[in-house]
Formats: sequence, C-alpha cells, structure tokens
Amino acid sequence: MPTPHVVTEDTTDASAGPVGRVRPFYRAVGNEERVFAAAFTEQLPVLLKGPTGCGKTRFVEAMAHDLGRPLITVACHDDLTTADLVGRFLLRAGETEWVDGPLTRAVREGAICYLDEVVEARQDTTVVLHPLADHRRTLPIERLGETLVAGPEFCLVVSYNPGYQSVLKDLKDSTRQRMVAIEFDYPEADLEASIVQHESGADARSATDLVRLAQAIRRLEVPGLREVSSTRVLVAAARLAKAGLSLREAAEAAVIAPLTDDLALGASLRRLLDLYLADQPHG
Repeated sequence: MPTPHVVTEDTTDASAGPVGRVRPFYRAVGNEERVFAAAFTEQLPVLLKGPTGCGKTRFVEAMAHDLGRPLITVACHDDLTTADLVGRFLLRAGETEWVDGPLTRAVREGAICYLDEVVEARQDTTVVLHPLADHRRTLPIERLGETLVAGPEFCLVVSYNPGYQSVLKDLKDSTRQRMVAIEFDYPEADLEASIVQHESGADARSATDLVRLAQAIRRLEVPGLREVSSTRVLVAAARLAKAGLSLREAAEAAVIAPLTDDLALGASLRRLLDLYLADQPHG
C-alpha cells in the first residue's frame, strides 16, 4: 500500500528552543518571514504559492528553526490517502495497533506540518485539512472515535505551483480561503546570484552567468516548455562546475537537459549557452 514520503526534522528541545543547529540558509526577498511569523502567532494556516525550486521548502525549514518547532514534511502525490495523513491500524506481532500518520503526529507534538505540492493529492484527501485550517483547529480521527484539538504550537503549511498545476489541477477554493497566502517567485538577479554562490561554493562570475542564463530561459514563451530554470538547478550546475566541469557542460547537464526531451526545443535552449555563458573551466 502506498505511503507518503515523510521527513521529520527535529529542530527543538522542548524547553530550549532551537538546539545547536545552524539555521537553514534562506535570504528573505520581501516580508515573507514576518507574515509567516504573524500567522504562526495567530494560529493561522499558511499557503505558499510559487514556481518549482524557488525556495519554498527552504523557507519553511528556516521558519521552523526560527520558531523552535519540529518540522514534519509530506511530499504529496496522486495516491496519497486520508489514512496516509491521519493514520491506520496495522497488524504487528499478531496484534492490531494504531499508527499515527504525519498529520496526526504533528497535531499531537505541536509541530509544523508541511504538505509539499498539496494539489498533487486527491481532493477527497485534502478535505481532512478543513477543520484544522479554520477556527476549529481540530482533527477528527474517525477510526478511533477521537477528535484532536491542535495546540497553539501546531501550524499547517501547504505549498503548490499555480503556474504549472492549474492546467490540470488546482487547490479547492474552500481550502484556499482558509489560509494566509504568501507568494514566491525567483529572486532578483543579484540576490539569486549570491544565493547560488553561497549554496554551491562557486565563484561570483559563474553564479552570475548562470543566473543570466536562467533569466533568459524564464523570458521564453514557447510551446512545450512547461517549467523554467529554478534557483535549485542553478545551484546544482554551479556545484558541477566547482567539481571541475566547464560552466557550459554543467549548465547543459543540470539546467538545459532536464527541461525538455524535445530535440528542437533542446537545440534552441542550448543556443542560449553560447549567448550567456563564458567558457570557464571550473567554478
């Protein structure tokens, strides 16, 4: 039976706040940190909207650190069921035992529960979020005949990419309107270059050239190009260059090739390498 991909990150000691961990690297673009902190204080759920690889997940990790809360992340997918989130009975050593799902664990533990790419889950699954996302802040567990009431330290956070997913899927209005929305986009060029340089350890020139390439790709309006180059893939390219590939080789492998399997479109994208990348031997 399919199970959700769940990552639990303990960022706290119950009494001492963040425990000796370095804050996950995140540089604010606007007021997103203040909006998130205010929503957490007022016990409001948060919706993060933005393109793939623009920093939404890293932002949540940084905020969990700042707020001193554990973070439980669920990668949503088509087969995700309500039981995957809430829990189920399992047979262990000949006995039936209830096992909490990640959403239930987050409510019990006062954690931040982050549902990444929430619209990938079926709409009948996301309905379970509704009583948690409004004034009730409750999670009914029908199989146990129990209703959990979320404490003040629990926070529900969901994310999705409206530009890509609205073609086939979208977040239900009844879910969306329960949440405080924070919009993300790729950073301005100078900031994005500094992020790429910091995350990869590459030199400033390589980072700047990669960002210029990405901006050119993002400006394209061509059929068949469903995604554009994210900050995340620029970091990957910069790391390849730092490891010894030429910047062109690194960008072709990490930036261009993953975008499309169409030969003509791929050739057009590769021509941008000649325009925007200096042939540096390494980062």
